[in-house]
Amino acid sequence: MTDQTLMERIVKFRSEPKNQSPHAQFLGLQIVDIELEQAVIKIPYSKDMAGNAATGILHGGLVTTALDSASGLAVFAALEEFMTIATLDLRIDYLKPATPEQAIFAWAHCYKTTRNVCFVRGVAYHEDRNDPIANCTATFMVTNQAGVTAQDRIESRNPEGSV
Repeated sequence: MTDQTLMERIVKFRSEPKNQSPHAQFLGLQIVDIELEQAVIKIPYSKDMAGNAATGILHGGLVTTALDSASGLAVFAALEEFMTIATLDLRIDYLKPATPEQAIFAWAHCYKTTRNVCFVRGVAYHEDRNDPIANCTATFMVTNQAGVTAQDRIESRNPEGSV
């Protein structure tokens, strides 16, 4: 179920030119769903993005882009305000090729935030998240321009240290 307030915040944030990714726009990346710590994105099928023109199977780089984008969005959905993030590590296990003429969806969950790093897991799929094209794990560096980390922010909300 979409968190409407969170979705509106992210859509507003992405509407500013400085926060837009030309690459994501070129691919037609769409936000499908956002919940606390989770996100789903979609990249529509395009024969121009096929890795093999004869089979029509989408290039594996689109799966990587989908998972990285959904993972970053899940990190944003785990934080109370937007902060600078960067992908530190992205590991993908490709389980099968994407099916021609079908969109790629990517779901990601930011399951742990520490002082400087957020941890994410996700899957790329067509219609059923339980039938993945690929699995991923990712880590993201999180900071803002003043150097305040995500964990600093969590501790300031909860001074006793329990999360």
